[in-house]
Amino acid sequence: MERGVILGTAGHIDHGKTALVRALTGVDTDRLPEEKRRGITIDLGFAPLPLAGGGVAGVVDVPGHEAFVRTMLAGASGVDLALLVIAADEGVMPQTREHVAILGLLGVRGGIVALTKRDLVDDEWLSLVVEDVRELLRGTVLAGAPIIPSSSVTGEGIDALRAAIATAFAALPVRDEADLFRMPVDRVFTVRGTGTVVTGTVWSGILAREASVRVLPGGFVGRVRGIQSHGDAVTRAQPGMRAAIALAGVELADLHRGAVIVTDESWQPSKRVRAEVSLLADAPASLRPRTRVRLHLGTQDVGARVIALGGEIAPGGREAARLSLDAPIVGRAGDRFVLRSASPPATIGGGVIVDPLPDLRRARPIPLVIATPEQRLSFLVREAGPEGVALSTLPARLGQPRPRVRRLIAGAPSVVELSGRIYDESMVDELERRLIDRLEWHHLRAPLEPGVSLQLLRSELRGPAALVDEALRRAQAHAAVQIAAGIICVSGWSPKLDDEKRSTVDHIRTFLEQAGREPPSIGELIGRFGQDVPALVRFLEREGFVVQVEEERYYHAGALTSLVSSLQAGMIPGRQYTPAELREVLGISRKYLIPVLEYFDQRGITDRRPGGRVLSGT
Repeated sequence: MERGVILGTAGHIDHGKTALVRALTGVDTDRLPEEKRRGITIDLGFAPLPLAGGGVAGVVDVPGHEAFVRTMLAGASGVDLALLVIAADEGVMPQTREHVAILGLLGVRGGIVALTKRDLVDDEWLSLVVEDVRELLRGTVLAGAPIIPSSSVTGEGIDALRAAIATAFAALPVRDEADLFRMPVDRVFTVRGTGTVVTGTVWSGILAREASVRVLPGGFVGRVRGIQSHGDAVTRAQPGMRAAIALAGVELADLHRGAVIVTDESWQPSKRVRAEVSLLADAPASLRPRTRVRLHLGTQDVGARVIALGGEIAPGGREAARLSLDAPIVGRAGDRFVLRSASPPATIGGGVIVDPLPDLRRARPIPLVIATPEQRLSFLVREAGPEGVALSTLPARLGQPRPRVRRLIAGAPSVVELSGRIYDESMVDELERRLIDRLEWHHLRAPLEPGVSLQLLRSELRGPAALVDEALRRAQAHAAVQIAAGIICVSGWSPKLDDEKRSTVDHIRTFLEQAGREPPSIGELIGRFGQDVPALVRFLEREGFVVQVEEERYYHAGALTSLVSSLQAGMIPGRQYTPAELREVLGISRKYLIPVLEYFDQRGITDRRPGGRVLSGT
């Protein structure tokens, strides 16, 4: 498939843009009846321009009239090269200046100047206009661009323009096809027998037939039924291509200019973005947080407020800022946008998105000195703290293809990836320290316990499960903790009895031994030996002196062994015994009988049958 590039026209109304496109391509881009009647371009028009040496330029013909600058912005977004059209008989005009400013704000990488209507002026006048144009372009993205006089009537300069376009195209860097697919929608319509169709310029990535797509910001899901480029069916849409995509599963009402077609989960709509914002030197006033403006990104057009790091942005200034939007947009780090005032309508500035998906509602702007993807990655994970950053969002937040994101993470010394999120290394270190501190606190508070329930400790640490798991893994690897049977403790820890508690433990053990087959409850023991009884009884249990038969009752191990012996001696194998019969066998009251029998069932000493209990295995 031939490499594509988008060539966008720009210039003042009635300077001959549409006629020039027709002369270059043979296509009349004025397709609307209103355009034919009024003789001006109202909406976007498109035409293919095959280039010498291979490749096709998709020419976007945009309106030049002030009333249609919003449409011009929709067409200019995604443009690789600009074709600035200036009529030789009129020279530089107001919309010429605004369009040049917009091309600079959008980061257009170069272009060509066509001085149209050459047949209407003499050489002396033409030379004056050329000097005016060079002065206009000094210091802009089109400085040094070739200026080619042309005439759509006589054909003069048309071949030279085609050659200049081909030369500029060959100098452009090749777009990365491994990037995420994204196409801003500029037209929506239906075709009989085909259904819903959207058109746009493919900004990045590859889209194949039958692929599943999402329409953002609405979130509608559809399937690609077919793809065309300039009227020809193709198997895939690729970067820099004008594409018409037939969608199944998406209704016409779900689509509009400003929607974005994507395939990857990294793309998410947001009403907050962080950016670098610049005001044009001739902006009428400073930009303050309460000033409302219109933000144009791709084919998206939303109301916005700009909250700059320094409070306001002066004309000619550049500041880090947070943008609060009236409606969600789909953006990516590195995307360029334009800002226009609402009244009077005028282009006042623009900027570059630095982070399209800040996690915090009032996320502070990212300082301008944090410029590289490596620096932004480090900033984002530090800012996220223990919550971390979702790995799936990083291609959009860093403005990098997924393989490049992987390399950035691998090369970041202070970043750790856990369960689809990335964290700053210090978060794991801090959680490991908190883990040890919390264990030591538990040991101090409960010196008779072997440790802490792992489940309880996890809940107390209050961190993401993946982060807690990593802190535990590292603590074990550092031999700082021990984990066994769901209990965790500091390495080397063992329950400690002072002389007073040792004496109490001995008394409890003796008391339970003397109580035999009908021991007291924990409550009764507390009344006799004090509030430390639960911990002391658990200590005796770990030492093997007592056995917990029910929640509030422990038996001396010898008494329980005696009960088992009585049971086995008094029951005939295979015969079913009722509880009343077993009470006689065991010699205990009804109060103790049922819990003991249930304990035997659980331990596999007896089996409960419909007619009673039998010895296990008989």
